[in-house]
Amino acid sequence: MAEQQLDLITIGRSCIDLYGEQIGGRLEDMGSFAKYIGGSPTNTAVGAARLGLRSGVLTRVGADHFGRFIREQLAREQVDTRGVLDDPERLTALVFLGIRDPDTFPLIFYRENCADMALQASDVDAGFVGAAGAVLINGTHLSRDNVFEASVRACEIARAHGGKVVFDIDYRPVLWGLTAKDMGENRFVASDAVTARLQRVLPLCDLIVGTEEEVHILGGSTDTITALRAIRAQSDALLVCKRGPLGCVAFPDAIPDRLDQGVVGQGFSVDVFNVLGAGDAFMAGFLRGWLRNEPLATSCSYANACGAIVVSRHGCSPAMPTWEELQQFLASKNPPFRLRDDAALEQTHWATTRTGDWPRLTVLAMDHRSQFEALCEKTGADPARIPAFKALALKAVDRLAQGDTGFGVLLDGRFGMRGLEAAADYPYWIGRPIELPGSCPLEFESSADVATELASWPRNHVVKCLAFYHPDDAADLRERQERQLLRLQDAARKTGHELLAEIIASRNGEVDDMTASRAIQRLYDLGMKPDWWKLEPSDSVQAWRNIEATIERNDPHCRGVVLLGLSAPEDELISSFQAAAAVPVVKGFAVGRTIFADAAERWLSGAIDDDAAIDDLARRFRVLVDAWHAAKITHGATA
Repeated sequence: MAEQQLDLITIGRSCIDLYGEQIGGRLEDMGSFAKYIGGSPTNTAVGAARLGLRSGVLTRVGADHFGRFIREQLAREQVDTRGVLDDPERLTALVFLGIRDPDTFPLIFYRENCADMALQASDVDAGFVGAAGAVLINGTHLSRDNVFEASVRACEIARAHGGKVVFDIDYRPVLWGLTAKDMGENRFVASDAVTARLQRVLPLCDLIVGTEEEVHILGGSTDTITALRAIRAQSDALLVCKRGPLGCVAFPDAIPDRLDQGVVGQGFSVDVFNVLGAGDAFMAGFLRGWLRNEPLATSCSYANACGAIVVSRHGCSPAMPTWEELQQFLASKNPPFRLRDDAALEQTHWATTRTGDWPRLTVLAMDHRSQFEALCEKTGADPARIPAFKALALKAVDRLAQGDTGFGVLLDGRFGMRGLEAAADYPYWIGRPIELPGSCPLEFESSADVATELASWPRNHVVKCLAFYHPDDAADLRERQERQLLRLQDAARKTGHELLAEIIASRNGEVDDMTASRAIQRLYDLGMKPDWWKLEPSDSVQAWRNIEATIERNDPHCRGVVLLGLSAPEDELISSFQAAAAVPVVKGFAVGRTIFADAAERWLSGAIDDDAAIDDLARRFRVLVDAWHAAKITHGATA
């Protein structure tokens, strides 16, 4: 038996889900679509990975932008992509989906000669499949001879190496050519030919999962008990029948006379927002228990809970819960019927599904706007030259970082757009400001509707917002700014952007060891939970310990804190690093004028060229980076 490298490999559909963002209308009336990875086995692989299983996918994708997105997103989800194969002859499949009402979910499959349906037996690597604890095959992929053969080949390899075989019936009549192409939501059309084809894999299976309609097609009868008995006659597998809000019933042995005589897993009463993807979540939850040898009742509970969580959300794969989220849901005494209104659960989902990790982060901040306009006035330079200088920031960061993802840039969309565009091809953290420079009370730049503005930003741009905010501000000023910050957080969550809240209190009042922590606590009390904080430097270790305690008490999932520079001289800033580096919650810095002020002035005045400016920026940036790493090492951290 090969050493088990993965718990699960799912085989079959891997596509792009394009989900209509307007709810309650016809697919014809949808105006915009959200893009997710999709396909039942791919969704299950993501769900399993989020629950702590080591999962992988065996499929084909087009050698196109969407195929690359699938591979990149799976990697971000910690799903093994060794089995994701490029098909240069075919495009990645697409599915358009909508949410009309609790019972109507129109969808159109664009799967004509698509990449994943070209999977063949020779694509099945025995070493990859044989080292998995289980393989999952999918009913849709049994509709074509080549993918049927590939699925059977994977099952045979798994069994030969001691692995288990899971069969997700996953019946879509339209993909068997049994309905018109606009009837993708239809879940059942009787077909003896389909039944015969699906039953050919029954002797290979250890676990078979399906809805009652799917059990009907597999068993060849619209009477559920009769169908289950027909399946049992050809397979000793554990049979699990999904029953929507009623939960599920499992049959490890003979089929009784009534469904409720099996092992019943009670469902959860939640508002159904979107049924699409719930079955894939159910499968992921069940496998989290079954593959870890949990009691059957526990596996059913995991499965039903995962399904309940996903039916309450938009999308399939992005809605899959994490292990921490699942445990939180199961421990909840009285979850709201409209589960997506559970703020605590939604926060856990957001925080535990973010991708990327920054144990350290050093950022060249060149998002300044008014300061660059002032430099142009001082040097007599044309402000139209500012974008060209800002584009040098990324080059300076790359010269120093050489691909190290612990580095980043902060650039604005007004003058720094060329740098932001170029940054898409680099692995660095990207921040982008939303505030109107110098505004207090806080105002937003560009669109009056901040959500509309953020909807135009790439998802990997972290929204940075500076607020001149002191906990002792006058009530009317404080409340006005807080409304803006809460509005921004809501917009960022809905558009899928992380948020960095930059708080500068010193402009509005005296600062002591409690000022920053009091400001943060006030915002936490109002429901703010930004992904990052950007805070003023301080020489007080106690001030930083107060900040850290406040963050840990209110949001243990917070990414952390980065220091701002406030245009401090280099030696003063480096001196302040010692106090900040003493607390783990501070990950690094995002400093600008201390690094770029001299080079910008000389470049704008024509005293130095691009290469000299890049050299100067990289050199000054390196001084601060080295100083920060040295300060962290002093306190026992690794550089």
